[in-house]
Amino acid sequence: MKNMKKFTALTLGAVMAVSMAAGVSAAQTVASKDDLAGATIGVQLGTTGDLEASEYEKDGSTVERYSKGSEAVQALKAGQVDCVIIDSQPAQKFVENAEGLKILDDPFVEEEYAICLKKGNDELLEKINGALKELKEDGTVDSIMANYIGDAIGETPYESPEDVDRSNGTLVMATNAEFEPYEYHEGDDIVGIDVDIAQAICDKLGYELKIEDMEFDAILAAVQSGKADFGAAGMTVTEDRLESVDFTETYANASQVIIVNE
Repeated sequence: MKNMKKFTALTLGAVMAVSMAAGVSAAQTVASKDDLAGATIGVQLGTTGDLEASEYEKDGSTVERYSKGSEAVQALKAGQVDCVIIDSQPAQKFVENAEGLKILDDPFVEEEYAICLKKGNDELLEKINGALKELKEDGTVDSIMANYIGDAIGETPYESPEDVDRSNGTLVMATNAEFEPYEYHEGDDIVGIDVDIAQAICDKLGYELKIEDMEFDAILAAVQSGKADFGAAGMTVTEDRLESVDFTETYANASQVIIVNE
């Protein structure tokens, strides 16, 4: 009887070991977006990646939503999700700073970034569009981009003109500073492409710039309620978002990509 108990315990242990091994190997390999059906996908809540990944839920995929992109990436490293869908530039930063991750070659979806404003705020929309047009034409937007992306990072920092008249008051920008290189923390400051573009716009229009950092999925509500004058956070123009806010002309082309474990 004693030997039988020992045999049973050994047998149960072997079964558990096999089950655990099966659980590990059951993780779905994602080698392209064709493999997303049935996969567990990590996204940042409220982002384009979240919206696009949701389409795969009808195909049996599970979408795990995180308040920060970095949390989704940590879940990937821990084996809790099969892949992460996120914007290309932050994806590159995550992969650079973490071993064992890679970005799949084919983009998941192409997109364009723009600034969002409360519906009906046509006067400010027209002003910002006018400033953006000038900043594109005089090369300021390209210079700001080059300061954060490419081979000349840090060589062309944006600086406000010394003689700026800020008598028109303050514009409040809602953002989510977890999205390097578009907006992120550097010490006590929030910096990045969107911050510099917003500052350049305020310089053109004669405003002070105030930045409010919040969760990404709170930005639209802040703009709608008037808590913020505009939102800038690597935000993609989508039909769903156009139902609740207006968008400026686009200022950057980007893409959603898929991060996986190597």
